[in-house]
Order: sequence, then structure tokens, then C-alpha cells
Amino acid sequence: MSTSTAAAKKPQQSKLPQLSSQEIQQNYTRFQSDLQTLANKIGELEQEAEEHTLVLSTLNEALEAEPDRKCFRLVGGVLVERTVKDVVPALQTNRSGIQKVVSNLAEQYKTTEAEFEAFKRDYHIRPAAVA
Repeated sequence: MSTSTAAAKKPQQSKLPQLSSQEIQQNYTRFQSDLQTLANKIGELEQEAEEHTLVLSTLNEALEAEPDRKCFRLVGGVLVERTVKDVVPALQTNRSGIQKVVSNLAEQYKTTEAEFEAFKRDYHIRPAAVA
């Protein structure tokens, strides 16, 4: 058994580490912050993927009618002249990459959320009642 496997199983086999109330609060805040950061990044990337989809829908019409039509693409802050037939595949690849990153971040969010729920359960944390 490797050390990482043994370390991963150790908390389940023994008692939870004794954390001070300040350490518990710091971990709780860190989990909340991590989840919020992931949610924000997922939102930004989903919006970017949607923008790619809108541009692609417009360019696909132009691709069918005039594949050699000029279009402009922003590359690293520089506006570059290209043809529609050159830009469409690059945009499709970019959108696909963004969608993969969103999928990975969503999985990471689910994992972090599950860890957070386990942490709250293990340390008997319940949300305060709103007055």
C-alpha cells in the first residue's frame, strides 16, 4: 500500500483530527470561497462558450455562401484578417476546449461540494437560523 493510499484511508480508520473552533471556521470559510470561485469561473466560461456559439452560427451562414469572405479575429489583443473558412474550425476547436474545461470544473465543484458536506457532517456544523 502506498503512503498516499494509507494517508487517504487514515481519517476514516481513526478519529477526526481535533481542530480548534478557529480552524474549523477557517476551513468552512475556505470551502465556501473555493465553491464560489469555481461557480464564478464556470459561469464566465459558459458565457464565453455561448458567445462562440453565437459567432459560429453567424459564420456558418457566411461559410456556406462565401467561404473566402474576409473576417477579422482578435488574437492576443491583435486584430487579424482571415477568411471565414479559416476562422470557423479554430472557433469550433476553442468552443470545444472551453466546454471541456467547464465540464472538468463542474466535476471539481461537485467533488469540493461533497467534501464540504462531509466536513460539515463530521464537525456537526449546521447553518444558523435566519431571524
